[in-house]
Amino acid sequence: MTVNWPSQDDLLKWLKSDLNNWGRWGKDDQKGTLNHLSSEKTLQALSLVEEGVTVSCARPIEFAASVDVPKPPQHFMVTAGDRYRKGEGVDRQVAMDYFGLIFHGHTVTHIDSLAHFFWDGETYNGRSSSVVSVQDGATEFDVMAATGGIVTKGVLVDAPLLRGVDYIERGDGVGRADIEAAEREHGVKVEQGDVLLLRTGQLGRREVTGPVDVNVDGSSGPSPDILPLLHERGVAVMGSDTGNDVGPNPYERFSNPVHQVGIVGLGLWILDNAWLDDLAEACKQRGKWEFMISILPLKMPTVTGSPVNPMVIF
Repeated sequence: MTVNWPSQDDLLKWLKSDLNNWGRWGKDDQKGTLNHLSSEKTLQALSLVEEGVTVSCARPIEFAASVDVPKPPQHFMVTAGDRYRKGEGVDRQVAMDYFGLIFHGHTVTHIDSLAHFFWDGETYNGRSSSVVSVQDGATEFDVMAATGGIVTKGVLVDAPLLRGVDYIERGDGVGRADIEAAEREHGVKVEQGDVLLLRTGQLGRREVTGPVDVNVDGSSGPSPDILPLLHERGVAVMGSDTGNDVGPNPYERFSNPVHQVGIVGLGLWILDNAWLDDLAEACKQRGKWEFMISILPLKMPTVTGSPVNPMVIF
């Protein structure tokens, strides 16, 4: 399968008019597609829990540099156990850590807030991109809008399983046809307020082949042709086991069309680099591709997203 690339004119039209949610939830809205969440959706998700079995959708954070992580997360000990000796008479013996990281990228599981991308000097809802500054961070559209928690129904589209392959090749994408195939063959329905997870197998493949430079070797990911479906169905969060844009792409103006149209136009919250191989196996074992999912960002004012450990409960 090859990507069904919408034209650049289509993307511009979707961004500015057809799929644009500016003002839909008020001129001061900070939540975008998280407005599709509701207590009813949470109760629906709870009704799917039958076993109490949990599956993490986060990849372990690694502190080593690689070709796709040129500036790796940092970790060092502030104090540790090897400073103490038996019989020294020190009663308070404690270990303490420091860590810091650039979570936007291709390996850390994280959620993007609506402050992450701009278009023509504007953010979601038509606000100036200057609301995110080097000095002050995101004074609007930061991740705090999601820190009430995302607890809702999740749907997995396992594109490699549906196509009968081990993984989706770099440069190929998971498109609307894959989502519709999952609905037919796996008996699921993508609905308002859902978290839609698209598995390519790429992150798991990285564990086998090692890291590559996505700017050279490309990336699989969601095809931009899914954007109208996300809008039509009222998807709250879309995520995949990639950086969530197929590369390379044919556009002159769009470097990351799913992020650019999705975040700026739709107000879409995006989950990047989710670990979906364990979830795919759990779904396959049960013949069940919908579930309760909980995504809990850290409460970090002025920050454009957050590392997360998405948890699925069967």
